Amino acid sequence: MSAVAACPGCLVAADERPALRDAAGDEVILSLPAIHCAGCIAGVERTLATVPGVRSARVNLSRRRVRIVTDPGAGPDAALAALDAAGYDAQEMDAGALDGPDPAGRMLLARIAVAGFAMMNVMALSVAVWSGATDVTREMFHWITAVIALPATVFSARPFFAGAWGALRGGRMNMDVPIAVAIALACGSSIYEMILGGGHAWFDAALSLTFFLLVGRWLDHRSRGRARSAAAELAALEQARATVDRDGTPRAIPVAEIVPGDTVLLHAGSRAPVDGVALADATLDRSALTGESLPVQIAAGDAVCAGEIALGAPLRLRATAAAGDSTLRRLAALVEVAETGRHRYSGLADRAAAIYAPLVHVLALVAFAGWWIGAGNLHLAIGVATAVLIITCPCALGLAVPAVTTTVSGRLFRAGVLLKSATALERLAEIDTVLLDKTGTLTTGRADLSGLDPRAAGIAAALSRASSHPVSRAVAAALDGVAAAPVTDLREETGTAMRGMTADGPVALIRGRTGPVLSLPSGKVPLDFAETLRPGAAEMVADLRARGFDVAIVTGDAADRAEAIAADLGVDRVHAATGPEAKAALVADLTAEGRRVLMLGDGLNDATALAAAHASMSPATALDAARAASDVVLLGGDLRLVGTTLAEARLAARRIRQNFALAAGYNLVAVPLALAGVATPLMAALAMSGSSITVVGNALRGRAR
Repeated sequence: MSAVAACPGCLVAADERPALRDAAGDEVILSLPAIHCAGCIAGVERTLATVPGVRSARVNLSRRRVRIVTDPGAGPDAALAALDAAGYDAQEMDAGALDGPDPAGRMLLARIAVAGFAMMNVMALSVAVWSGATDVTREMFHWITAVIALPATVFSARPFFAGAWGALRGGRMNMDVPIAVAIALACGSSIYEMILGGGHAWFDAALSLTFFLLVGRWLDHRSRGRARSAAAELAALEQARATVDRDGTPRAIPVAEIVPGDTVLLHAGSRAPVDGVALADATLDRSALTGESLPVQIAAGDAVCAGEIALGAPLRLRATAAAGDSTLRRLAALVEVAETGRHRYSGLADRAAAIYAPLVHVLALVAFAGWWIGAGNLHLAIGVATAVLIITCPCALGLAVPAVTTTVSGRLFRAGVLLKSATALERLAEIDTVLLDKTGTLTTGRADLSGLDPRAAGIAAALSRASSHPVSRAVAAALDGVAAAPVTDLREETGTAMRGMTADGPVALIRGRTGPVLSLPSGKVPLDFAETLRPGAAEMVADLRARGFDVAIVTGDAADRAEAIAADLGVDRVHAATGPEAKAALVADLTAEGRRVLMLGDGLNDATALAAAHASMSPATALDAARAASDVVLLGGDLRLVGTTLAEARLAARRIRQNFALAAGYNLVAVPLALAGVATPLMAALAMSGSSITVVGNALRGRAR
């Protein structure tokens, strides 16, 4: 059966959706990452229509989420359970963390529209001047173009003037400085020519500059804006509230309001929001912090760290620290320190601007001085200097990077790869070493029970299906389709055993040292709970090695399990039993050796290393801290996309360098013409347009293999 046919909602026609009324109540937003068609919309809304307490539900397919209105205090639990039973993966989102409208993008589009409209009209009027109009006709057209061009330029070019002023005020140069100077001189000299009745005006060139550079600015904003929006939705999956028992009255409050001494109530499967002490025996999943793949049994009074998950049964926790002082926040501080070094990385365009901007101004100054001294004509010298600034204005250079990054990031986004950082592609192109986390990234905790005899398999199926423990669920998944044996008197010992009775005697599914054990009247049968590789993990490693990358596994798990996975993948180097600080130290050591490291991880114990690496990736299922520290998020979880992303990044770097070469070649031809004083407004406009179209066309070519 195809993936589409397997989707439960796809069998329901879109026009059969029940009408759900909107009403006042609590609003809940759920993420639905797996929906992809109108049938899914119908299935989700039909399912939610049957849930008590749900007043209305509306699915947004493009954003893959559903907005639900519930009765006051109903909460999302019933809706989540219903969707899970119907086969939909759903997670609650924090509506306050979602991005709102994008006024900056809309304003850029408005400036582009104004500049483009004015440019076309001014160029149409300039045709008469270029065709030989003289005297009163020429002056009239100059005045008309001024009336159109000056207000349009003042409105549309504002981002460049603001950027240039900010750079100069801070004592630095950026790409906006020569742009602003060129636009200002083009308009100023055009006004001067118009008042004196001269033969040339540069309004069309000023508008052309503004239009093409605004297009580049919008392309850059679009690629970054998409990343911010999707990243915000991923971050919103982390809940911001917890249930606290104060004076015998449980109530949900913001995590930030928890104080030491509060009793925090965790449901089975919930993550501890603060550090604390367990008030009863419990089982925890500590893989996010330590990388340990098996659950850990703790006793009353043992410490629980923020980020650890209660398994099997609810847990009462006495908070020992506020959220701001938790283990999570200390890890966040380490991440912030690690990220400081990455923030000092400057993009290719910024490095080019540092060289290009002063050179342009020196050329214009030389042209002005040379023509004033040589010809003794101040008016002519100003005109030539203006032509030099316009001809050399970095229109193509301004498009060189955003045209490529938008093209490649869009292609990757459609494949399921989200680029979060503006310099991610450039840093990914420099990678030579890849470090891979194991637990949760390369592997899943699934059991392989194909060798179990039918009688034992039936008993294991009956026991495992009666428990909600993750290990039991993994056993049940491995025995899908196996008929359960008759087992009575089922009872669960939280985190340690699921017991029952058969005709032959007592049976149990218990926790052993290396994995689950099936206890039968005839003896104990260890179950093969060796971690299984995630789909695409082996292909990813083979692809990376074939492309020449040095690959290693770094994990907090025990050496024997780590080495077994490494052997399956063909990875030679393994760093086992490695905590968060040790992972970051390993990245630092490799960096000191001159390596450019890519870190791939999903847990809190990976966050510091993710931030310290030259570039980093995490799957969409990763914790919020890991996603926030990463440059790239694999939205679909397909690990095979890691090699594809690195290949696309190297292609993008080549395209950017080619665009810089094209821009430089354009200047080698255009600058001598401008310095010689033979450039006309028409030549300037055509040259700028041609160079811009060339770099955009180059950016759109082909894709990585």
